[in-house]
Amino acid sequence: MAQWQDSMEYSHLSDVGMRRRNNQDSFGLVLAQDDTIWRARGHVLMVADGMGAHAAGELASKIAVDTVPHLYLKLRDLPPGEALERAILEANAEVHRRGLANPEFHQMGTTSSVLAILPSGAWIAHIGDSRVYRLRGQHLEQLTFDHSLVWEAKRDNSWPAGIDPSVALPKNVITRSLGPNAQVKVDVEGPFDVEAGDTFLLCSDGLTGQVTDDELAPILAHLPAEEASALLVDLANLRGGPDNTTVLIARILPAWMQRAGAPPARALQGQKQEIHPAVWVGAGVCVLAALGLLVARQPLFAVGAAVAGGLIGGIGWLFRGGLPRANAARSADNHATRAPYTRTPCSNAHDFVRRLAGIYGDLRGAAKEAAIDFAEYDRLSQQAEAAAKSSQDGQSLRIYARCISSMLHEFRTKRRKWGNDSVIDL
Repeated sequence: MAQWQDSMEYSHLSDVGMRRRNNQDSFGLVLAQDDTIWRARGHVLMVADGMGAHAAGELASKIAVDTVPHLYLKLRDLPPGEALERAILEANAEVHRRGLANPEFHQMGTTSSVLAILPSGAWIAHIGDSRVYRLRGQHLEQLTFDHSLVWEAKRDNSWPAGIDPSVALPKNVITRSLGPNAQVKVDVEGPFDVEAGDTFLLCSDGLTGQVTDDELAPILAHLPAEEASALLVDLANLRGGPDNTTVLIARILPAWMQRAGAPPARALQGQKQEIHPAVWVGAGVCVLAALGLLVARQPLFAVGAAVAGGLIGGIGWLFRGGLPRANAARSADNHATRAPYTRTPCSNAHDFVRRLAGIYGDLRGAAKEAAIDFAEYDRLSQQAEAAAKSSQDGQSLRIYARCISSMLHEFRTKRRKWGNDSVIDL
């Protein structure tokens, strides 16, 4: 965990899990190196979850995280959303080309979720089922749409009434990915306004397959970024760890807003602040009419025409940017944001604290054979229990998180020494 110029706290962690031999996830974090880059392109965060045999998934995700941030920063002449989209399309072409060139890499692919956080707002470009969340206040919002059979069945209302697609359909089948096809559709969302206290989470489905949104919310709300990352990965592994798990967390600190200055009005973000041509035409016609009426010695009507021209010009100035050109080409920076797709409250952490207490108890029981000294863990768990009874749920959650992460690390270290790293399934 580190801070960049006291404006953003961040942390990242990627783990192979409990059942996989290699990690096909990749992540990228590119921080702006100076104020000019920060204001033009911001910080770039990315998670990619590869798929394919013979290390093809590893290669696909690595190509994606190497290519997309680099191209996004290079395409300085394009608006942020359009630059993200173009960068992903170029990465798709490269992954596809590499897949065609080697039979062992045929049909390799990867998900791709990219977040660019600028002083003026945040942009997301997305393919697949890796996710981007934002915690704001007491709500956790999913800002990306899962390109999966389950989500698309729900969106299209194409499933028989009374049957839940999330139960009837396999959860891990995605409908869109980067690489297998020469052409791919990219979802671009934004701009999202950025506020002090906002916490963004990017993650692969190794996390969201094991940890629910109502658990993500209190973890992000009450833990520092580094401790939150550790607990999220630990929970996924404690529940079987069937897949690689990658998390990347960024929290906006108050200094961000001081450095960024006043953001543009949300209604005008992503739009050029121009006066529509129709305003100039209308005002011009009124001015010409006023001159004609003066020549015709009709001063009262001339004054009325001049006033009408002034009103048209004034209204056009007030609403500049709000009257889109009828024939303007649609770009990635000129569309309505559809997110959030889910919204989960996190106002009460007490239930989750009790859940963590149960997980700690189960882990302590499972770790007896590892000859661990439990004295310090028991002391800390008593403190956590006392904090919970005093309604200090945040403090209790943090203590239990430290106990679980520390004990799990110690437990796994000892088991590796014995040549046994089997799953702890709680």
